[in-house]
Amino acid sequence: MRTRKRNYSRSHANRGKLFENLIDMTNNQYRNNNFADVRKVPPPLKIIEVNKNEVEAKLEKATWVDYSGIYKGQAIIFDAKETKLKNFPLKNLTDDQYKLLRSWHYNGANAFLLICFWIEGKNEPEIYYLKFEQLETAWFGLVNGGAKSIPLQYFRDHCVRIKSGIYTVHYLEAVGGA
Repeated sequence: MRTRKRNYSRSHANRGKLFENLIDMTNNQYRNNNFADVRKVPPPLKIIEVNKNEVEAKLEKATWVDYSGIYKGQAIIFDAKETKLKNFPLKNLTDDQYKLLRSWHYNGANAFLLICFWIEGKNEPEIYYLKFEQLETAWFGLVNGGAKSIPLQYFRDHCVRIKSGIYTVHYLEAVGGA
């Protein structure tokens, strides 16, 4: 029997997995130090078939964001996005995810995005904290016929860059002076 060797590119399901793993490591460090409790939200699955101990399911449309938790007595909620482009395409965030962030923001939570740029030729990514207010401005422009993405230079000029240090991806430093 002859098998063919296939070359696979990174699947859609695994995009952002490295970045999410770094955030998960950070969240474990935060919990272990009683600093914050932030958890990964499992992706929504639709069960198709159950056969004894096997379950077949498929990913549903993203309606929730990647992480939620509490920090300094305040709810936080955010999504982690990754790109190899020199801009962040707003289509990478679903309308439902935007509406969820908006709702939580207007109900007192700290809602935001963490955007990871993998720049060709650099050894480490550039990671930025995009406040909800900044996202809302960009989203409003998008739905009114404006720009479909946010350029990397905007992040460099107007957003807090997240660095490694005591914590792997110390994003809470940007959230509220950690």
